[in-house]
Amino acid sequence: MSARRAAGLAALALAAAAWVVFALLLWRSSRVPASLRLPKVDLGALFTAHQLARARSFERFIRIDWLLSELALLGVLAVYARRGARFARESAAGRTGTGLLLGMLGLGIVWLAQLPFGFAEVWWERRWGIGHESYAKWLLGGWLGLAGAFLFVCAALVIVMGLARVLGGRWWLVGGPVFVVLAALFTFVQPYLLGGTHPLRDRALLADAERFARAEGLPRIKIVVQDVHAETSSPNAEAVGLGPTRRVVLWDTLLDGRFTPREVRLVVAHELGHLSRNHLLKGLAWFALFAIPGAWVIARATRRRGGMAEPAAVPLALFVLVVLQLLALPLQVAISRHFEAEADWMALRTTRDPAAATGVFRKFTTVALEQPDPPDWAYLLLADHPTIEQRIGMAKAWRNLHPPPG
Repeated sequence: MSARRAAGLAALALAAAAWVVFALLLWRSSRVPASLRLPKVDLGALFTAHQLARARSFERFIRIDWLLSELALLGVLAVYARRGARFARESAAGRTGTGLLLGMLGLGIVWLAQLPFGFAEVWWERRWGIGHESYAKWLLGGWLGLAGAFLFVCAALVIVMGLARVLGGRWWLVGGPVFVVLAALFTFVQPYLLGGTHPLRDRALLADAERFARAEGLPRIKIVVQDVHAETSSPNAEAVGLGPTRRVVLWDTLLDGRFTPREVRLVVAHELGHLSRNHLLKGLAWFALFAIPGAWVIARATRRRGGMAEPAAVPLALFVLVVLQLLALPLQVAISRHFEAEADWMALRTTRDPAAATGVFRKFTTVALEQPDPPDWAYLLLADHPTIEQRIGMAKAWRNLHPPPG
């Protein structure tokens, strides 16, 4: 083995060790007690057989649709990676222009390949009363989303191809951190990109939110409502923003009377738990841990096509990117579940209301048709939240640790 190759392997091993250390530090920062054991939950006592069957049937189709869409995505991108380079030889748009054309062509092919599966999902949600969006409006939204994706891909290719021209195969050393900075910028401005929002007007809930924020050591956090009832009946909420742009977004479907005031308070406390534990910043740190080595893999994979300075490498780079995303999916959803479990625990600690938590999680099954005990493969690949069974188990565990007086 040459000294250069040995030095490269040593550097790779050192980088891998550093990756593991940083990942463990991020993972171990949770406030959920390490010794916590979730008690067994009797789903039959919480749900009727009909409710469980409905949730199972609804989600089975969604999962199969997702699997087929991913297979179609890999198939069309594999073909494009193999044959797309020939378009580079026929283009007179210059290196960067040709790279942009190939990127947009690849994205258009992906959109067309995914179109029937997206249509099937909309049809299924409408059939079950979850989705209310018309097919025309969904298609228009898809076109607008495609336009936004085109802009992002063009910007990414300009950055990567420009760096590759200057730095050669080492472009990833700068490109990876650049994309992390861009992700942080997007997270910062995301609250301003949400449409159909207005301030929460429920004074009692606002007072509770302010009290919860103080208990978590947060400043006053803005609470807004997003009007989504025309598109879906599914309830949801999210924490968005960084620093001064942080806020909690409640979907108006959460405030339509199906959830009690105590249950809505629990959801607000959950989202404030995300902010108090800096989950969005930690999410950016996790993104960096994936983005930088991912950029290195793409740089290595495209060397035989001349590297990312050459437009012929673009179709292969798109295929490698999607493969990397699928390979990382089990770990990414595990990280998300880790954050969500911590936010559940923070909400229980803040509200001291396990009954409200149980009520919320039960309604996620009866209202949103979320299967409380999904198959193992679906849990490992798709579950970005703990299962309903696990979340109810945590509420039960908290109640066992903090029994009511008397």
